[in-house]
Amino acid sequence: MSDRRQPQTKMEAAYRALRRDILAARLLPGAPLRIAALCEEYDLGWTPLREALSRLEAERLVTAVSNRGFAVAPVSPRELADLSKARIPVEAALLEESIRHGGSDWEAGVVTAHYRLSRCSVPTAELSETALNDWVEKHQAFHEALLAAADAAWLKHFYGQIWGQLSRHHIFLTVRPTLKAIAADGKGQAAAVAALQDAMALDQHTRLMELSLDRNVKGALALMKQHVTAAADAFAFADGEKEA
Repeated sequence: MSDRRQPQTKMEAAYRALRRDILAARLLPGAPLRIAALCEEYDLGWTPLREALSRLEAERLVTAVSNRGFAVAPVSPRELADLSKARIPVEAALLEESIRHGGSDWEAGVVTAHYRLSRCSVPTAELSETALNDWVEKHQAFHEALLAAADAAWLKHFYGQIWGQLSRHHIFLTVRPTLKAIAADGKGQAAAVAALQDAMALDQHTRLMELSLDRNVKGALALMKQHVTAAADAFAFADGEKEA
């Protein structure tokens, strides 16, 4: 889950700034992370930035390149599939616990997060980077709200790591390739667009909210797994693995 506490040290500030920009795709997969340039960009010193990069390497968001320093970790279809598999059992356990133990504050948080998501434009309709980033942020907040009543701290930590990696994999391997293909010729992309819209559709999130608030554990877990599968299907269409 995302941690929105204020940074307490320069290293923590560097870590949070770099992590935010990696997950938001401002720093592209494979991009070199030269400390001298980062010092100027983030107005931070050499030592906190190097410590932050080492911490991000441990989270597999950054890779150490022999004799070249650091680079943003790459994305790959294989890792996307692995992350999707890892997401299901972790999210299922957290969602079940949250549904069983969530009170009125949890319910209000879920409804509020759903409303904010409903106000976003689904970015398949336009190429705006702002629209995409806004949807990604609100989408994450909605799923976090669903799981907020769970008390499993380690599972939440694992989920936060999985989600961050999944988000940037989806952006680079599914969303952007589909949008670029549409912009290029607008032809032959119906299946890819439909799969992407299905994965990002509000109605599926609305139904997931309703099942969770109705304390329908079985129904909510089944829909959550279907939701994850829809995202995998969207990648398959974007990558040309499926045909209409």
